[in-house]
Amino acid sequence: MSGSVLIYVQYLLGIGHLQRVRWIAEALARDGIAVTLVCGGAPIAGLSHPGLRFVQLEPVRAHDARFELLDSAGNPLDDGLRRRRRAALLDAFEATRPEAVVIEGFPFARRAFRFELDPLIAAVRAARPRPRLICSVRDIVVVRDDPARHREIVERVRADFDAVLVHGDPEFITFEASFPAAPEIADRLVYTGYVAPPGNVPAAAPGSRGGDVIVSGGGGPAGRALLAAALEARKRGCLPESPWRLLTGANLPEVEFAALSREAPAGVTVERFRHDFRSLLRDCRVSVSQAGYNTVLDVLAARARAVLVPFAAERETEQLLRAERLAARGVAQLVRETELSPQRLAEAIERAAARPPVPISIDTDGAARSARLIAAMIARDGAAPGFAAASGRSIIG
Repeated sequence: MSGSVLIYVQYLLGIGHLQRVRWIAEALARDGIAVTLVCGGAPIAGLSHPGLRFVQLEPVRAHDARFELLDSAGNPLDDGLRRRRRAALLDAFEATRPEAVVIEGFPFARRAFRFELDPLIAAVRAARPRPRLICSVRDIVVVRDDPARHREIVERVRADFDAVLVHGDPEFITFEASFPAAPEIADRLVYTGYVAPPGNVPAAAPGSRGGDVIVSGGGGPAGRALLAAALEARKRGCLPESPWRLLTGANLPEVEFAALSREAPAGVTVERFRHDFRSLLRDCRVSVSQAGYNTVLDVLAARARAVLVPFAAERETEQLLRAERLAARGVAQLVRETELSPQRLAEAIERAAARPPVPISIDTDGAARSARLIAAMIARDGAAPGFAAASGRSIIG
């Protein structure tokens, strides 16, 4: 198989969006398709892959959950940065001459980046032959509850996009649950299944003790309250016979990481991250985490007993909706962020530890299926979007 695809991704707090498109990009590369991955967030070490070409735009990040955009020096965006990013993105498009362009999130999200995405879409429309234009979006979107905003998205999809790849499973949660206007673009929507890391959860390293309580704060700065509540719950006697491991994520400020480390009692380890995170989950006693897309998939794949404390600051509803669905099926214990306290968290951890894991049937072939769908759109001359994705389900959880 041959072909060329350009993928654009802008990540702001954590790196979940990047991870998802990276796994799709790697699946495309394995199928012999040349992939250019344009990244707009902070550079990530170890991101190289032999089958991918990476283009790093001047990075933009969010200060916090209010999504105030900042440059790498912590300053608000200025017109010069916008102009340079726009030029670099269009240069990447011109150099690649792709047969398909995949934009992660937009037009459902990333409206603040229209200064570069509108010109990219215009370049796609003007190119001859015209590349396929595809939106890649997770299972749940956060869109203002405003009919005018919904109409704007629908009109943009219908005018410009050949397909919207929804990286979820409608038997677990439909796209309409978070975007009520979904029926108006039903002919563009294709469910791919969840995009999970390739391969099975690896076995733990020889000699691994297992049985830990694993508390993970996610890849962004929003897990600070969860980490603090977990540490206090342990100090007050929650599962004291088990080792505890707090994983803060790479973006927690050093002063806060040092404070957590100083306050940790005997039996509690504080680390920024672990490359063997999924293996740790497989052997843990309880996993305590937020309810981000990638983290939940890791927890379910490891069949871990789980407590979910979904990030819900500002207008964020994505994690709460996902966690509520899992809690309703008995797969996880739910502690709402507004109710988080050391006592509530300890009670949820002890309930989770006392119960066996509950399996769940969920489609996790999203990376390979997304690659096949994109390749098929390239191969078809004038193909209509909305063709059915092949079924395939696995039991995880």
